[in-house]
Amino acid sequence: MGSLTFDSDNLEETEEFLCRAYARMRIGSSTPEASRARVRRDAGPSVSVDELDLNFEMTYSVAPLGRICLCVVHEGTIQDHAFKGVRDAFGPGDVVMFAPHDLPYAGRICEARYNITMLDPGLLDHVASSAGKPLLEPVRLTGHRPHSPAAAERLKRTIIYVRDHVLGDETAAAEPLVVSAGSQLLAASVLAAFPNNATTDPTARDRADAHSATLRRAIAYIEDHADQPITVADIAAATHVTVRTLQYAFRRRLDTTPLGYVRRVRLAHAHRDLLAARPGDDSTVGAIAARWGFPHPGRFSALYRDMYGTSPSRTLRG
Repeated sequence: MGSLTFDSDNLEETEEFLCRAYARMRIGSSTPEASRARVRRDAGPSVSVDELDLNFEMTYSVAPLGRICLCVVHEGTIQDHAFKGVRDAFGPGDVVMFAPHDLPYAGRICEARYNITMLDPGLLDHVASSAGKPLLEPVRLTGHRPHSPAAAERLKRTIIYVRDHVLGDETAAAEPLVVSAGSQLLAASVLAAFPNNATTDPTARDRADAHSATLRRAIAYIEDHADQPITVADIAAATHVTVRTLQYAFRRRLDTTPLGYVRRVRLAHAHRDLLAARPGDDSTVGAIAARWGFPHPGRFSALYRDMYGTSPSRTLRG
């Protein structure tokens, strides 16, 4: 966890670093005497976001990473990229899945600057799980490119947000709620962008189970655990229903989502903390917002104003 940087023009050092940072691999270059590699990584427990700048042509052959690996190309190209059943090339603006977590891949970097985002496959299960018990089949992405340019652009913005405002912000990265929420946001964005095998439409059983008692149990769990990192799957498991049932109950009865309700409860806790602050106790809007899972001050202020009709700074001063 945390941040790391790497900067070297030695190909052997670069290969050693990449093996440590990713997985066992072999790299090569036709110009080893001019092979400058720069890498910056910001990482949490289940997500990492890397920015890489390779000013030379480099071939790569990589063992399975054990993590979902996404790539956003800024400059240059990636040629002859291949894994089982896929062969493709990527250029500036492309957003792709490099490979499923359990498959090796190979290709060629051509003087490229690009982003690598990796996440634990279990995050997809947490976000898209259809029940509060182990899945019969793990969630898998079934295509390596997003299903539309708009979906790719939304995912790109999410990656940048998680990089800059969650993992790359020292204060935000120290708050477990912020990191958990950012990781879930990224996983949800991946599922929204790529074709996958997750089923999210409610069944007849889900609709029958979405009664008021289900909602009361879910609300009680959320209010008791608002200060902890919780997922939709956690809430569903505690309520003894499927995720689809839970989502349908909140949408039908409260016109919101389970995580939307979690955000509402955490806003209420932040509101109470702002009201309880006293002059001289060093409380700040940013610290209180981060404590309750809101790393971006502007976003927190907008949500707060929508709910309470005033700014958080005015509440703190008042």
